[in-house]
Amino acid sequence: MKPRPVCVSASDIISTVEFNYSGELLATGDKGGRVVIFQREQESKNRLLSRGEYNVYSTFQSHEPEFDYLKSLEIEEKINKIRWLPQQNAAHFLLSANDKTIKLWKISERDKRAEGYNLKDEDGRLRDPFRITTLRVPVLMPMDLMVEASPRRIFANAHTYHINSISVNSDYETYISADDLRINLWHLEITDRSFNIVDIKPANMEELTEVITAAECHPHQCNVFVYSSSKGTIRLCDMRAAALCDRHSKFFEEPEDPSSRSFFSEIISSISDVKFSHSGRYMMTRDYLSVKVWDLNMENRPVETYQVHEYLRSKLCSLYENDCIFDKFECCWNGSDSAIMTGSYNNFFRMFDRNTRRDITLEASRENSKPRAMLKPRKVCTGGKRKKDEISVDSLDFNKKILHTAWHPKENVIAVAATNNLYIFQDKIN
Repeated sequence: MKPRPVCVSASDIISTVEFNYSGELLATGDKGGRVVIFQREQESKNRLLSRGEYNVYSTFQSHEPEFDYLKSLEIEEKINKIRWLPQQNAAHFLLSANDKTIKLWKISERDKRAEGYNLKDEDGRLRDPFRITTLRVPVLMPMDLMVEASPRRIFANAHTYHINSISVNSDYETYISADDLRINLWHLEITDRSFNIVDIKPANMEELTEVITAAECHPHQCNVFVYSSSKGTIRLCDMRAAALCDRHSKFFEEPEDPSSRSFFSEIISSISDVKFSHSGRYMMTRDYLSVKVWDLNMENRPVETYQVHEYLRSKLCSLYENDCIFDKFECCWNGSDSAIMTGSYNNFFRMFDRNTRRDITLEASRENSKPRAMLKPRKVCTGGKRKKDEISVDSLDFNKKILHTAWHPKENVIAVAATNNLYIFQDKIN
């Protein structure tokens, strides 16, 4: 008897994954507008192996579906991006964004409650003032731990087009948000206005040739940010130079090889993600087929190029027909900037060691990912005789794709989102 195929609800599909600055919390957002936060198990002497396990800490509805009556447009509740703020006190703060609105959430714990009020009973009902004969001092009593998520700020009405990126600045007071044509600078305390720092919208929309695909603030210099475009270029801007950063400080572009030009060249060169290294010296960009590492001091070409799934070059025509060629894969650095990770199809994800130039393909699937089991490297066969452990390029499942990944900021722990499943892998513990 064959198992029935599991139907995945669209609202359960994970749309973003992000570790906080310590790596103790991991947040995911989904297409249903929910944010789920996982907390790492604390290490104990009798449960050494549980270190690295993440359990659900809090779940809340961040965004609801809305309707723009002026433009007759439905606004999806899908969470496009989550960004944590550094922890300043006992509470945690994160920014979450859908297509139009960004919200600042406070996640706090409560394990005590006040009892012994004078003007109300324990069940909350008001007491008759004439029956109060003694004064009581309220006391704090222990209660079951409760994790509360409350929206502290709502940043709305600043984006005409869909928000694709938010990035917290290194001053931790401001952040940027980017849509297809504009980038805005916000102060975390001010919700009713933002500064437009990039605007690439032409006077005549018929002259539009490129859109902004991603943007990020520099990890150490609060005046510097980068944004990538659908033409495969990256612009680095300095906010000290001008209030409107339409004129970039640096322009990163790799010259195209004329011999490899095809109908799909422009589509596959579009950059889907850009990330600064933790050191701030490098940045990484992901296009459809490759990951490139750029030195900020060298604009004319990347210092490293890693092929993610070059075997798909011959399949671009069918990938165009099923719209997969427009998939937006993200990429991430490990904590020491010595390795990078990005996703692929068939629930495969790729990891590249920058020092040894070795790479590995791993698979996130329920069949292969039993707890504590070692992941086996996977290989894709492009032609000729297929070996036993290899998978043919023709049998790859393009509906199973890993678009969102995250790497723990200090340890070799990774989070991989595969449709509606979140996988967490860690280095083998001897």
